[in-house]
Amino acid sequence: MARQKHNEDDDEDMYTFSEDYRSQQKAKYMSAGNNVRLASHDKTRVAYFHDEGVGNYHYGERHPMKPHRLTLTNHLVLKYGMHDKMEIFQPRRATDDEILNFHSSDYVDFLKRVTPDNADNYEKLFQRFNVGDDCPIFDGIYDFCQRYAGATIEASRKLIANGADICINWSGGLHHAKKSEASGFCYVNDIVLGTLELLRYFPRVLYIDIDIHHGDGVQEAFYSTDRVMTVSFHKYNGDFFPGTGHIDEIGSNLGKYYSLNVPLRDGIDDEAYVWMFKEVIDAVIGHFRPSAIVLQCGADSLGCDRLGCFNLSIRAHGQCVQIVKDYKIPLLVVGGGGYTVRNVARCWTYETSVLTNTTLSEDLPPNEYRDFFKPDYKLHPDLKGRVENQNDRTYLLKVRQRVMEQLRYLDSAPSIQMQEIPPDIQGFLDGEHEQQDAINDSERGKNRRNPTGGRVVHEGEWYENDKDNEGESHDSSWSS
Repeated sequence: MARQKHNEDDDEDMYTFSEDYRSQQKAKYMSAGNNVRLASHDKTRVAYFHDEGVGNYHYGERHPMKPHRLTLTNHLVLKYGMHDKMEIFQPRRATDDEILNFHSSDYVDFLKRVTPDNADNYEKLFQRFNVGDDCPIFDGIYDFCQRYAGATIEASRKLIANGADICINWSGGLHHAKKSEASGFCYVNDIVLGTLELLRYFPRVLYIDIDIHHGDGVQEAFYSTDRVMTVSFHKYNGDFFPGTGHIDEIGSNLGKYYSLNVPLRDGIDDEAYVWMFKEVIDAVIGHFRPSAIVLQCGADSLGCDRLGCFNLSIRAHGQCVQIVKDYKIPLLVVGGGGYTVRNVARCWTYETSVLTNTTLSEDLPPNEYRDFFKPDYKLHPDLKGRVENQNDRTYLLKVRQRVMEQLRYLDSAPSIQMQEIPPDIQGFLDGEHEQQDAINDSERGKNRRNPTGGRVVHEGEWYENDKDNEGESHDSSWSS
C-alpha cells in the first residue's frame, strides 16, 4: 500500500501543475524592483523579419535541410493575414564585422571565398572547418549566412530600441555553428550574434532551445559567463547528434550552473513534454530573472520529423511558445531544425499566431504551395504516437529533480553592474572570465565537463524520405 501511495504521489507531482507556485514565481519576477520592461497587457508589439531571398538556397538534392521551408512558412503567415498583426521588416544582411563579433577571421574568409566551382582549391581546409556531407559547399553559402544572421541581429536591435516586445526570425536559429567551424547544417551562429547584441543593453539573457538536437554551439559560446543562461530540451543518449547535452554539463568558471540541459528519450508525448517544460522554465525564470529571452523553436522535435523521434504535436510545440510569451519579457524567437518541410511551415505559422494572439482556421488558406500539404490541407495534422515513448514517470521525475538541484545553487539572480560595454563584447566576456578564473577554481571546485566532447555523427541522421527513420536509435539513461 505504501508503494502504491508513493506512485500515486509521483503521478500527481508530474501531471498536476502548481498554480500557486507559478503565481509566486511570476510575482517574484514581475515585482517593481526588477527594472524589467514589460509589454502592455492590451497590445503586444510584434516585429516580423523575413528576407524574401532566404528560401532560395539549396544545400543539395538529397540533403535534409531545405531553406524552401522558410518560403512556405512566410506564404502561410501572409495568407492567414497575420501581416496585419505585426510590423514586417525586410532585414539587411549582416556585415563581415558583425559576423566577426563571434566567428574567427580565417573561417569567415573561407566562407566568403569558397564556391562549388573552386572547392577543389580549398579541399585541404574542409576538415579544419568541418565542411563536407552534412555541411556542404553550395552556391551563395556566405550570402545565405549573411541573410539569416542579419535578420537575427536586426531583430535583437529592435528589442534593444524598445521598438517591439517580440521579434520573430524564422530563418534564424542555427544553433550548432561554432566559432571556427560549421556543424549540423549550420555555418554562422546567428543566435550567438543576436545574444551578443542583446548583452549590450540587457544585463541577463535567457536562451531556451526546444529543437530535438542539443543547442551545443550556443552553450559552448556562453559556457563561462553568468550573463547568459542556456536551457536546452533535447534527445540525449550520448550518440544522437551532436553527442553533447548531458545533464552534468552545467557551465564553468563564472558560468558554472548557468548551462542547464534537459535530456529526453525517444517518443516523448505532449503531456510529458509540456509538463517538463513548464516546470523547468518557471523555475529558471524565478531564479535567473532574465532581462530578455531568446527562444529557439526547432521543429524537428515534432512527431513524424524526417530526422526526429519525438511525438510532439504542433499544438504542444506552440504551447511552449505561449508559456514563454506569457512572462512578457522582451522576446526574440528564431527557427532552427525541422526536416519535414510541410510540418515545419505549419508549426511556425501556428506559433506566429500564438505570438500575435491570432486564432487561425484549421483549414489552410488557398496558396500556391497548397500541394505540399495534401492530403489533409490542415494546420494541425496528426503527428503523435509514431515512436514508442521511452520516457517513463520515474525517468522524468529524476531529470526534474536534478534540474531543480542545479537551480538551487542560484540563490538569487546574479548581480550585474550596469556599465558601458566595449564594442568588442566577445573580448569583454573573455576578459571577464580570465579575471575571475582563479577565484572560481577555489570557490566552485574543479569538477568541470568538456561541453563539446568531440563531434559525433549518428548513423540515423541521414534519410532519403520521410518514412526512413522507423526504429531509429536506442536510448540509455544518464548516470546519476
